[in-house]
Amino acid sequence: MTSLPLLEPATDTACCPPAAPALGSAEAHSTAAVFKALADPNRLRLLSIVKAAEGGESCVCDLTEPLDLGQPTVSHHLKILVDAGLLHREKRGTWAYYSLVPGALERTAGLLESL
Repeated sequence: MTSLPLLEPATDTACCPPAAPALGSAEAHSTAAVFKALADPNRLRLLSIVKAAEGGESCVCDLTEPLDLGQPTVSHHLKILVDAGLLHREKRGTWAYYSLVPGALERTAGLLESL
């Protein structure tokens, strides 16, 4: 059986100086929150429904049936999308209306390009 030669560990680190991270800690956390919000099929559907809605907004009462989910579950998903900065919530009487935050989808698409 032939043994392989042992390689000496590299001692010259000057050829590859450590690069500063392009993404800071706070920015990484906020970016991850957006991606986490988008990582759920129900939330993607909610964004799609709100975007396609006449007038660019949807009442929470109109969002439960298309997803076949209960109102508390839909409200939970909508809160995550609002917290991620993708949707805007406006309370009118007993109902909440949701619309896309202007430029949110474009900023989200740009997050991957900025990595």
